Amino acid sequence: MATTTPSRGRRRAPSRMTRAVGKAAALQKPRVILALLLLLALSSVMLLDGYLRAEVGGDERVRSNASSSKVPDKVLDGGPILSFRGGEAQSESVPEKTIALTFDDGPNPTWTPQILKILEANDVPGTFFVVGSMVSRYPSIVKGLVDQGNEIGIHTFTHVDLSYQSDDRIAREMDQTQLALAGAAGITTTLFRAPYSSEADAIDNYSWPVYKKLGEEGYTSVFVDTDSDDWKRPGVSKIIKWATPSKNKGASVLFHDAGGERSQTVEALGTYIKKMKAKGYTFTTISGAIRQGNGQSAQSAQDGQSGQQPGTEQGEQSEQAGGQAPGAQQGQQPGQNGQLGQSGEAGGINSLQAAHRTASGTTLYEGKALVAAVAVAEWTVPGLATGLAVVGVAVMGRFGMMLILARRHYRQRNKRRFSWGPTVTQPVSVIVPAYNEKECIANTLESLAKSTHPIEIIVVDDGSTDDTSRIARDAARSFGMTNVRVIRQENAGKPAALNNGVRSASYDIVVMMDGDTVFEPDAVHQLVQPFADPEVGAVAGNAKVGNRNTIIGAWQHIEYVMGFNLDRRMYDLLRCMPTIPGAIGAFRRDAVLEVGGMSEDTLAEDTDITIAMHRGGWRVVYQEHARAWTEAPASLKQLWSQRYRWSYGTMQALWKHRKSLTDKGPSGRFGRVGMPLVVIFQIITPVFAPLIDVFTAYSMIFIDFRAALLAWLAVLGIQLVCAAYAFRLDREKYRYLLMMPLQQLAYRQMMYLVLIHSCITALTGGRLRWQKLKRTGEVGTPAGVG
Repeated sequence: MATTTPSRGRRRAPSRMTRAVGKAAALQKPRVILALLLLLALSSVMLLDGYLRAEVGGDERVRSNASSSKVPDKVLDGGPILSFRGGEAQSESVPEKTIALTFDDGPNPTWTPQILKILEANDVPGTFFVVGSMVSRYPSIVKGLVDQGNEIGIHTFTHVDLSYQSDDRIAREMDQTQLALAGAAGITTTLFRAPYSSEADAIDNYSWPVYKKLGEEGYTSVFVDTDSDDWKRPGVSKIIKWATPSKNKGASVLFHDAGGERSQTVEALGTYIKKMKAKGYTFTTISGAIRQGNGQSAQSAQDGQSGQQPGTEQGEQSEQAGGQAPGAQQGQQPGQNGQLGQSGEAGGINSLQAAHRTASGTTLYEGKALVAAVAVAEWTVPGLATGLAVVGVAVMGRFGMMLILARRHYRQRNKRRFSWGPTVTQPVSVIVPAYNEKECIANTLESLAKSTHPIEIIVVDDGSTDDTSRIARDAARSFGMTNVRVIRQENAGKPAALNNGVRSASYDIVVMMDGDTVFEPDAVHQLVQPFADPEVGAVAGNAKVGNRNTIIGAWQHIEYVMGFNLDRRMYDLLRCMPTIPGAIGAFRRDAVLEVGGMSEDTLAEDTDITIAMHRGGWRVVYQEHARAWTEAPASLKQLWSQRYRWSYGTMQALWKHRKSLTDKGPSGRFGRVGMPLVVIFQIITPVFAPLIDVFTAYSMIFIDFRAALLAWLAVLGIQLVCAAYAFRLDREKYRYLLMMPLQQLAYRQMMYLVLIHSCITALTGGRLRWQKLKRTGEVGTPAGVG
């Protein structure tokens, strides 16, 4: 091909191919980034869901029997309400004949609504110390709880013992719960109850600094006077008995609306309220108890001031309940900068909910964002788990089906009496498309020179620039081959080269192979025998990896034997073979021309022509005894390029032939059986497979390492059994299976990422060009390959 040298000093404009390649390269990077972003988003959703369920960052340590020597006696002996107004610890008790019902660990979608109905029916308020992770999961319950007139307190975000946590972790536990409350009900709160806390005299030297720090930030810590111990499920009568204050004392009474099975609590609560009312008790919230206890002093202070604005008393009550931190700004929200601010609704706050602050600004929007993110995680992770369970069952079913059908195929085709019909002896045409195959073309022709079947060889040079044509002619002369024709054409791609070869073929059967492939001496003879059956229009041969002595080669060898050839046995019996390998396949020449030849519509012309043959009413079979050796990609970059093209091309071919789903008769068999199998097991399942690995890694790290590892090893064992059986059928050496565990950890992940990349390319409407792989020519004659 002649080239024109540009004039001196002028820049030559890039060719159309150069521009197309540059554009394709520019498009690939965003798609890779998109794939990585999707994986990152999924991982983030899983981590968020795990954090909500205390699988990630969970801490089940609970401190007990610690010394309280550093805790002031007035706190240990004081009431259940601890605040730090003015920086000094102050304890308050619930007034006599008054009960502040408190509920821990909620909200719960089963028990909390039932408890709310009982409270509403008895016109009684409660104070609910909620877990932030539960708030973010069930925001509507919290919204209804507040709207009903109940009060909210913080019970941390993940229900951890704060005495074990760092200052940063404590701040996160509080701030995240405030955000969850803001997103769920539009409020924040100044009330706090520590998980695993009880009466005030249980404060120890480790928890005291926590209460002191939070108190200085404006939180009021609430303890218990009377514990129903309902979590023990002792029975309704004992719950009522244990929750009853002694000697008409007032009490902060503890129940639970979550954290376990709470039917006894629900059953006891209504009876308990009626019993206490009959004894003359009144019910209030924690803020209501504080207001009652300080009512007289607050009224005296109000009477002693002149010119006071309306609503000041209410604001004062809010300070008493909430413990406004020094220096807090008007309208500042709890949790911002580690301080709790005073409400912007002075005078408009329900006295029973005086601890509440109206969330606004960034707190409100961040809270809504948190609730929205949790909602996504709540739907996504269980949905994925269900989907992956289905995928897992499908994959195991496929393994079982492959083993059964492969064994049946092997026994059927290897019977002594099995025959396709009269032996096919007439000459056939072998078409070798070649583009820059100088390293391999001589080996290819040498293998064909040893063929035991009469053949003509047509080498179609698709515009090579490396003397492929000359090397082919010289090789033919050196091997004494007079049956070789070399045809040169302008570079137009592999489909065009194959079509040129088909048009130039002299015989009715054409064998197609790649320019880097080496045939065994009897490969052509074995390959054409199924054409004795007049229904057979195409035959797939058995492609082997020749350069299998490297790690990448060994991985591909396992894939070829198990993933390709075992599959082909199954598809053969089901009469829905999806692909005739480009390395070794045979066709009736008239059938190829009848379906329009090798199409340039897709990058997987081998899959395209195979499906077209099915739709043309021809039968496509697999001939395991026709073996060819091909040079597999030797580097990860080349492997990615090849498999990316295969995956994308397969999707193109399936989309092109989507109408086969509605074809009638034998021509529609591929659409009814083959296409669903290919879509499920070659696209959908591999796309979801990385998620299985992500879930497995997540389980190993955060849940149960041993159980997850055993599950992974069990799946690996099943795959090893299938692979070993496939190796046995193909009479391959088992030593390569030692590479299979590593293949599952590295190679398989790469293949999944390639498929995901291909899916994104397809969904975004991208186009790929043929990508030539670098060849070494190391695959020579097949003799001695183990």
